[in-house]
Amino acid sequence: MTSTPRHPSPTPPAVVVAGLHKHYGAFRAVDGLDFTVAAGETFALLGPNGAGKSTTVEILEGFRRRTSGTVSVLGEDPGQAGRGWRADLGMVLQELPEGEVYGSYTVREQLAQQARYYPNARDVDEVISAVGLTAKAGTRIRTLSGGQRRRVDVALGIIGRPRLLFLDEPTTGFDPEARREFWDLIRSLSSDGTTILLTTHYLDEAAVLADRVGVIIGGKMRALGRVDEIGGEAARVPVVSWRGDDGEHRSQRTETPAALVAELRTRLGEPRDLEIRRPTLEELYLDLVREHTTATKEQAA
Repeated sequence: MTSTPRHPSPTPPAVVVAGLHKHYGAFRAVDGLDFTVAAGETFALLGPNGAGKSTTVEILEGFRRRTSGTVSVLGEDPGQAGRGWRADLGMVLQELPEGEVYGSYTVREQLAQQARYYPNARDVDEVISAVGLTAKAGTRIRTLSGGQRRRVDVALGIIGRPRLLFLDEPTTGFDPEARREFWDLIRSLSSDGTTILLTTHYLDEAAVLADRVGVIIGGKMRALGRVDEIGGEAARVPVVSWRGDDGEHRSQRTETPAALVAELRTRLGEPRDLEIRRPTLEELYLDLVREHTTATKEQAA
């Protein structure tokens, strides 16, 4: 399954994956993935827990060996690339062993130490401000809240001006305001030409940030393309939503929204909070998950 990036780049793709497999005995965690990420693109990899997306990202990062297939990240095989290649990557992992990584450092001390490993690191205070931790710059990291430590993780991932930034569930623990501030930061990095590969369970986050998305379910790529392409024909079926007599929100997808609205008006008078819209990415994603679950049950029957 292939899809053309929204902004095709004249430079080589940042990521090329072809026929990727990762097996654990008879279990196929990754089962024949093909996709590319263009230089400068923000690409979201979506899927339920156990779908294979984390395994895929770990292979791209060079932390896990593949069973078969070809992988190129910034022009090199992650399984054989050296230290110089890794210096061009930024990583925000889903979980970090805080006691081992942070010790007794303050936010500023930890970032200053990390910055020394990069020849063209960003300004430490600039990064602290970008992740919203200026007021906590002199605070020991181990005393911060979980959401604040997550912002430190993000700061560590971007301090070295990476060409390619991996973000694994980056806004876990963020409040709504912090999430939107983080989105602004990611847009800024993207505008500067940073390639970003994002995994997230927040479908609104993927819809806002990503140029393209890939949906992995059962180790296979079930959908790949721009957000407005996901779901194929189903994505063009309108959703009619309204508030019922009991005050509950209801919605229905229909090829004939005008007819449904007329029926609602006959039954309810003028429906409250009436809206006709396209399906959201979350609705289309859940459709794909349900289709896979149903097919799996039918095969097992």
